[in-house]
Amino acid sequence: MAGNAGTDAVILVGGQGTRLRPLTLSAPKPMLPTAGLPFLTHLLARIAEAGITHVVLGTSFKAEVFEEHFGDGAELGLEIEYVTETEPLGTGGGIRNVLPKLRADNVMVFNGDVLGGTDLGAILDTHESSNADVTLHLVRVSDPRAFGCVPTDDEGRVTAFLEKTQDPPTDQINAGCYVFRREYIEKIPTGRPVSVEREVFPALLAEGARVQGHVDASYWRDMGTPEDFVRGSADLVRGIAPSPALPGQRGESLVHPGAGVAPGALLIGGTVVGRGAEIGAGARLDGAVIFDGAVVEAGATVERSIVGFGARIGPRALVRDGVIGDGANIGARCELLRGARVWPGVEIPDGGIRFSTDV
Repeated sequence: MAGNAGTDAVILVGGQGTRLRPLTLSAPKPMLPTAGLPFLTHLLARIAEAGITHVVLGTSFKAEVFEEHFGDGAELGLEIEYVTETEPLGTGGGIRNVLPKLRADNVMVFNGDVLGGTDLGAILDTHESSNADVTLHLVRVSDPRAFGCVPTDDEGRVTAFLEKTQDPPTDQINAGCYVFRREYIEKIPTGRPVSVEREVFPALLAEGARVQGHVDASYWRDMGTPEDFVRGSADLVRGIAPSPALPGQRGESLVHPGAGVAPGALLIGGTVVGRGAEIGAGARLDGAVIFDGAVVEAGATVERSIVGFGARIGPRALVRDGVIGDGANIGARCELLRGARVWPGVEIPDGGIRFSTDV
């Protein structure tokens, strides 16, 4: 795969991650632990595996956190550079903003929110063989209504960019990964916000540029909501989503060696337990994402939920489809269901919130 060293990668990681609050108050979304590693690590490992070595991160929100963690990228076999947006420029403006750091004629752009399993080399092959100006990775999904649809003709050329609709004409959606010939990045207007989906791509079609689609049905998930974040993490643990950053055995749970799990605790559904976390006797964790240093006390149940750094879930408490902020303390026998979000450091007394009568 080393033939792709002449391609640069750009990852857009400037978003504020508002849909994942309160977790993103302290850390940008691409740095949240996913199957025990910062989410971005999985994408960087896939880029390295495809033989691309030069990566530019387009950052804005909490920009310094990325460089502190990944540095120059040498540990991953990459050369990573950073460009910080001082004001929000949108997806197109974010791509244009990193142009001074780009060296290659072909530039592969990634949305930093997406967990994907597609073969990046195959996308680049499509770009080369079709002599495209821009190539889009399109993924087939069972329900395309929530996404913008991208129809293609018999030769795989993109014919239109359609907004979300209740009656989509195709099951192909924009998967948030593009290959640009460098000159088409140079054409993006500067100094103002530009949307790649709403402005750049329609303009390319209008001017007759060759916009190619690379269509597959590989694993794909936008990790923007708590529900998707939990499912994506669980899919990595269970081996449903591939990641070269996770060698070894897949299974129902992934427990960091520095965590403590008491006898009789049940960990299923792709649960992740971070370093220094403690899981009490008889606790039941199903599809739970337990960040470093969190504590789940005896007999508590955590289902499809994220428990932030250093938070505590008290004995026999129930958290289902919830997000518990860093350092929050949920008292014994509390019940938090259906999208509950607890902000960092909040304390809920024993039995303080319930959805059912006390037993």
